Amino acid sequence: MKTETLQVKGMSCGHCVNSVESAVKEAGGAAKVDLSAGKVTVEYDEAKLSLQSIKEAIEEQGYDVV
Repeated sequence: MKTETLQVKGMSCGHCVNSVESAVKEAGGAAKVDLSAGKVTVEYDEAKLSLQSIKEAIEEQGYDVV
């Protein structure tokens, strides 16, 4: 398993946290959101899922991964 921390802009509430965590879970990974810092720590199996796919799943929810 690989762990990465992403800077994500546009998150402001609990709904945002749920949206991001759900999107990463549906993609096949796990996420922990630090709303106050605007960071998302993702854990994934790089043999099954790419970091780019996780970024795209988050961006599809309307957030910017920087």
